[in-house]
Amino acid sequence: MRICGLQTLSMVDYPGKLAATIFTGGCNLRCPFCHNAPLVTGAAQAPVLEESEILDFLNRRKGLLDGVVLTGGEPLLHPDAADFLKKLRNLGFSIKLDTNGCYPERLHRILEGQLVDYVAMDLKNSPEKYAQTVGLKNFDLAPIEESIRLLKTGCIDYEFRTTVVRELHSLQDILSLSQWAQGAPHYFLQQFVDSGTLISQGLHPVPVTEMQVMAQTASPFFGEVLLRGV
Repeated sequence: MRICGLQTLSMVDYPGKLAATIFTGGCNLRCPFCHNAPLVTGAAQAPVLEESEILDFLNRRKGLLDGVVLTGGEPLLHPDAADFLKKLRNLGFSIKLDTNGCYPERLHRILEGQLVDYVAMDLKNSPEKYAQTVGLKNFDLAPIEESIRLLKTGCIDYEFRTTVVRELHSLQDILSLSQWAQGAPHYFLQQFVDSGTLISQGLHPVPVTEMQVMAQTASPFFGEVLLRGV
């Protein structure tokens, strides 16, 4: 694993748990609103933490932390993600994985091996606007759809989530996305925040009142629909 960061304590990254958050470097997408852009475009230059250093730290936090979050970048970009998750599992922590859904074969291996307890998968936009939203021309939706299918098998708890950007998301987009991915137990609409290190500039959040309407529009299609970051 190429580990480029560690947040030693988070109360928001893993629902209901005190967790450490591990950041991997690199991503196959170029979402213009990505708040972790340095881990995407500058991963090759970012300092790398040794796995042993991370595992030693977590071993000392047994009984103090409830869980560990593996995020990025895109963790499943790395072929050895499952092997690293197995090492985390052996420490006894509850594990959450954040993913963009582009690597369903690796996700399947992780789910089959029961290496995580919770998955948060980003759904970037409606199928019609996915390529634009991830910053790639001719983007293939098939891996995303397969990851959606895998999570819907119900073997573990999971959520879908969408970061809502005024320039990229309309009410119709949220409706189309919800009809496409319906059936998940949890769907979160996250308010965009300009971190100052975005891939693209000139992006803005959607007002809370409009996000509330988006949530109401999505609510018939999911177990629960909530706003995050407002």
